[in-house]
Amino acid sequence: MARLKDYYKNEVAPALMKKFGYKSVMQIPKLDKIVINVGCGEARENPKAIEAVCHDIGLITGQKPVVCNAKKSVANFKLREGMPNGVKVTLRGEKMYEFVDRFFNLALPRVRDFRGINPNSFDGRGNYAMGVREQLIFPEIEYDKVDKVRGMDICFVTTAATDEEAKELLTLMGAPFAK
Repeated sequence: MARLKDYYKNEVAPALMKKFGYKSVMQIPKLDKIVINVGCGEARENPKAIEAVCHDIGLITGQKPVVCNAKKSVANFKLREGMPNGVKVTLRGEKMYEFVDRFFNLALPRVRDFRGINPNSFDGRGNYAMGVREQLIFPEIEYDKVDKVRGMDICFVTTAATDEEAKELLTLMGAPFAK
């Protein structure tokens, strides 16, 4: 798909309007944002780990990530308040649609033994969350330059009222749900 945003406007929105019988175009659900989060617990021993994660996420999303710090001290985890322990990126607009296209069409098919994404990971309010075990599935990441394989959480936030509407929206946008 050359431009997923145009595809949404010309193909997805009319299909959703027809299927769910919306009276107004403002009722049609759309993708609001995508939040990508990487927890990095080893950052307390190795401060370079956060830099490596930031570099990888920056390559994948094309946007500078935000470093997340611990809110509370936890003695069992040897964690102090204010220590960096993760990285997140919020994608909106054109970068969001570009990421969705690359994720569904390039990255997910590269997962070993891929049979589709879990159709039951909706939260009840129209948002979909999933985890990826390794960042190597993205074509931007070079295997030789990776110091450690890390996973990430990806959350698709939609304006849909129900899970059924959100699933139909993501399916029309190319999400390969398991049968």
